[in-house]
Amino acid sequence: MELFTPEVGLLFWMLIPFLVVFYVLAKYAWPAILKGVEKRNQFIDESLIAARQAKDELARVKADSDAILEQARIEQAAILAEAAKSRDKILEVAKDKAGEEATKIIASAREQINLEKEDAIRQIRREVAILSVDIAEKVLRDNLNEKESQMNMIDRLLDEINLG
Repeated sequence: MELFTPEVGLLFWMLIPFLVVFYVLAKYAWPAILKGVEKRNQFIDESLIAARQAKDELARVKADSDAILEQARIEQAAILAEAAKSRDKILEVAKDKAGEEATKIIASAREQINLEKEDAIRQIRREVAILSVDIAEKVLRDNLNEKESQMNMIDRLLDEINLG
């Protein structure tokens, strides 16, 4: 049973190396370890602060981007409205020009019709005058003294005019 219960002398000799190791660790190793742990703790704290700042910056950037997107939507709506107004104005101007052109064409056509009508009337008058002169010439050729021959001549000329 001696293996399970150590003697006092063994405990004393085991206590001395333990205390030496404890002293060396307390003097040299623990301050370095604690310093490393403290640096690590400080690095973690700084990282947490930087993460919070990054999160705040990201939230600010997101808010700015949302504001920019909203402004872009507003500008897009304004541009589309302006384009619609411009389109309507261009269509109105085109309709006005087309109406003016149609009015000019109609006026020109009426004027042309009137000119052709006047020309036709003049031509008809000339032909009537020529026919009248021809009739007078034929009448004069015949004997104008006799009434019966005059009537025969007028009937004959009228028949010629109707057939011709």
